[in-house]
Amino acid sequence: MAISKREGSLEAPTRHPLDWKNPDFYNEDSLNKELERVFDICHGCRRCVSLCNSFPTLFDLVDNSSTMEVDGVAKSDYMKVVDHCYLCDLCYMTKCPYVPPHEWNLDFPHLMLRAKAVKFKKGETSTRDKILSSTDLMGTFAGIPIVSQVVNATNKNPTFRKGLAKVLGVHVNAKIPSYHSKKGRHYVKALRDTSLPVTPAGRTTGKVAIFTTCYGNYNEPHIIEDLAKVFQHNQIPVTLLNKEQCCGMPKLELGDLEAVAKAKEVNIPAMMQLINDGWDIVAPVPSCVLMFKQELPLMFPHDADVQLVKTRIFDPFEYLMLRHKDGQLKTEFKQSLGKVSYHASCHLRVQNLGYKTRELLELVPNTKFDLIERCSGHDGTYAVKQEFHETAMKICRPVVTKVQQAKADYYASDCPMAGHHIENGLQQKEPDTTAKAPTHPLTMLRIAYGL
Repeated sequence: MAISKREGSLEAPTRHPLDWKNPDFYNEDSLNKELERVFDICHGCRRCVSLCNSFPTLFDLVDNSSTMEVDGVAKSDYMKVVDHCYLCDLCYMTKCPYVPPHEWNLDFPHLMLRAKAVKFKKGETSTRDKILSSTDLMGTFAGIPIVSQVVNATNKNPTFRKGLAKVLGVHVNAKIPSYHSKKGRHYVKALRDTSLPVTPAGRTTGKVAIFTTCYGNYNEPHIIEDLAKVFQHNQIPVTLLNKEQCCGMPKLELGDLEAVAKAKEVNIPAMMQLINDGWDIVAPVPSCVLMFKQELPLMFPHDADVQLVKTRIFDPFEYLMLRHKDGQLKTEFKQSLGKVSYHASCHLRVQNLGYKTRELLELVPNTKFDLIERCSGHDGTYAVKQEFHETAMKICRPVVTKVQQAKADYYASDCPMAGHHIENGLQQKEPDTTAKAPTHPLTMLRIAYGL
């Protein structure tokens, strides 16, 4: 007799490959049938109601329907649920009791991804969303000297922001990242020290190629500078990929899977060239690391290079703590960090690494972390959109409150965009004061080392 899987996530979740090349993946009738099945399970459970706005939207649709069941919800309204999902993966990894190997085989984020892909394939994705997800294009143009100064100045101009809201649908109160003419890649080139010895430790080879990411390259290059400095301080040589593109996460969240595949065809060969020469890959943005650790391997389960990169790409603090196990981390810190209010970003949490950032920085004498395990609601583009910004701020409100209550010396998130979203929440909550900016954990580590 077959024994059904027990409820409650008693077994480790199993992630099935994304069957995105199967024509049925884009069949709208098949999609709606699966959406109805999953929505009915979610309606009966409601455990995820506090995560993102997809679930309250779904439950309101059900509760306001004629039957008060999923069969009373118009299929044309299903996309209202989909549009609020930003693929944080928390429902799958931390809440849902019905993920595989449970017989109900529920993978809410990847079902939402399928729905987004169908929407994109039908040509229903807005021009605004396509522009916002074209991070390399925006960064290359806005990062041109003089142009970057103009862009940064106009993005702070209230009149321009009202026009941007009207024309492009970018909310007037959303924080828009600055652009820099001196890229993150420039800092790595300038700081490279070829004289450093190479010392393997555990799973690490002891030399690292930095995948700078769009955000690190164009928007906050100082994070890349800090990464290079602290790694070389720990006797880890650093280099760059010969070329890199956006990891593909913004296009994945848009449902543009072909664009994700095109980016993969640039990044994976460039990474493999270095991996074959004994280099590990490190990226400072959790979403980018997750892209190579999880999403691309699920999209390309039979691509040996993709599967190898999965094992050779690391979060910076994961990498340093792996080396710490073998005594290869410098712990002679020169400055305490005091109290730190630390937001653990969703895309870092779902990597199941543990809290390596906190573990490392708490090695700094007289440093204590106040951990916040809540989604910030940013998602890169969700929080800047006219129709979603207020919801994103609502999701962030408990995080902002905890940062306020902590009264810490620093507040931080491994996701720099989440950090600035929290800053935005602090400014909106206390409009008459100047909210202190977040300090990225890599910057805090540099400060602690006195570099």
